[in-house]
Amino acid sequence: MPTYTYEIIRDDGEPGERFDVLQSIKDEPLTEHPETGEPVRRVITGCFIGGSWSDSAMAKNANDDQKLDSLGFTKYVKSGDGFYEKRAGKGPDVIHKDNPIQPKDLK
Repeated sequence: MPTYTYEIIRDDGEPGERFDVLQSIKDEPLTEHPETGEPVRRVITGCFIGGSWSDSAMAKNANDDQKLDSLGFTKYVKSGDGFYEKRAGKGPDVIHKDNPIQPKDLK
């Protein structure tokens, strides 16, 4: 079941206390706080995605050249003006703007 975030509606228009409620997706949104009876509204918030797809995990994987290579990716790192060096994967060891890659270089 999803967790929904609600916010208390204050008389002065300022944001009130927020709280989370575990509800079925089929349930109607709450209109009042379950404990205090104060009026509330559902708030749209960003979701949390943990595990191997979180920002920190993806950054760690993108910096692991051996893992990228084993997954079939090629990684080049800029090392000068129009000059890139291969760190992982298949392809030429260097790419330079004055020497474009040919299809035969990618095999």
